[in-house]
Amino acid sequence: MQAIRVGMGFDVHRFAQGRALWLGGIKIEHEKGLLGHSDADALIHALCDALLGAAALRDIGFHFPDTDASYKNIDSKILLKSTMELLRSQSYEFGNADITVCAEAPRLNPYIPSMTACLAETMQVAPDAISIKATTSEKMGYVGREEGIAVYATVLIYKK
Repeated sequence: MQAIRVGMGFDVHRFAQGRALWLGGIKIEHEKGLLGHSDADALIHALCDALLGAAALRDIGFHFPDTDASYKNIDSKILLKSTMELLRSQSYEFGNADITVCAEAPRLNPYIPSMTACLAETMQVAPDAISIKATTSEKMGYVGREEGIAVYATVLIYKK
């Protein structure tokens, strides 16, 4: 078994009226939120998938299926905390994460410090181990048409 492992996660959710916008565990001011079974925090979902993938523990849908009513509207920070507990139960520890959020709107840069702090607290890791970047798709595709948000996450974990 390798001591250092890398995982990649991706998530996308479309915008919907009447929903709050949650990203990185914090509420973002915007006229629309993301549609999903849980709170639809695409950033946390991509991060969970990257962590689970790095440890070869399948994916977020396997551990927290959208067919299970107990996850309806759940705070995704709970899913992230459970993911970290699962990793640590397998003797893995978090190294770092590099996360890119692709959205035309809203502007996310002002929220990045709060998202980083929230994730670090939830995961019980140092804030400087989490990098969050925001970009647009230059008005191209579903993100460019402001139909939704896409998130890419890469993580490094290691065996303790």
